[in-house]
Amino acid sequence: MGQRPADDGAGTQDRTDSVRALRRGLAVLRHINAVGSTSAAAIARALDIPRPTVYRLLQTLEEEGYVAFSASSSQVRVTRLSASLGDGYASHSRVCQAAGPVFGEHGPRLVWPLDLTVYENAAMVIHETTHTRSPLSIDRGMIGYRLPMLRTSAGRAYLAFCRDEERAMILDHLRRIPDPEDRPFLEEAWLKRMIEETRRRAIGVRDGGEFRPKTSSIAAPVMVDDRVEAVVSMIWIRTALSLDEAISAHSDALLGIARAIARTISAQPNGAAP
Repeated sequence: MGQRPADDGAGTQDRTDSVRALRRGLAVLRHINAVGSTSAAAIARALDIPRPTVYRLLQTLEEEGYVAFSASSSQVRVTRLSASLGDGYASHSRVCQAAGPVFGEHGPRLVWPLDLTVYENAAMVIHETTHTRSPLSIDRGMIGYRLPMLRTSAGRAYLAFCRDEERAMILDHLRRIPDPEDRPFLEEAWLKRMIEETRRRAIGVRDGGEFRPKTSSIAAPVMVDDRVEAVVSMIWIRTALSLDEAISAHSDALLGIARAIARTISAQPNGAAP
């Protein structure tokens, strides 16, 4: 039998340090989740961890998408990605189960493909779609595809209708991500105008070639109580329809689909948002 290589001591110490860092990181995450919102200084006091270490742990957790700092204070909160470690997956599963039959009923009437997206870690992620069934789709294999928040109708609809505090945290997170394509859309004047126009229309729009230039889209939020549980988007080929034509012909139907999904979620056991 082969013998295990001898440990030179340094390897053992590295493993010990890594395990200690992991335990501290998990303790920080549990503490933030328990108190809801806190600061690095408060975490250091509560867990008896040096403040510089807490800052390093929070920086790593933020980079990985598990926590987010407030845009207006030193407070930090857990994100939906953290929730996905527990009951977040079940929540997404309920949304998909609600959307499936509604898509099956309304998808053939619209013909243009539909996507159901859920917010996850600074992006809208496609969880359900009719792309594979729509004869007018130019995309395939879209489940799991991550859509940018600022350059898609789904992301814009979510930002316009989510709670103010959540929007501020998402935007602050996006500002920390060095994506040059997002920079023009992070300007305060553009954001203010986009949110106002999206609320006035009741739908988000994408029509400027800022993402997937061959297509345009409109999106409606799935609202359960006052929370955006998901977003429904309709995508079409830009040369086939103008934005005004799409809104006139299909926005009412899209809003009806979003409301139907919301009603189904609310009717499920534990379906309503907390």
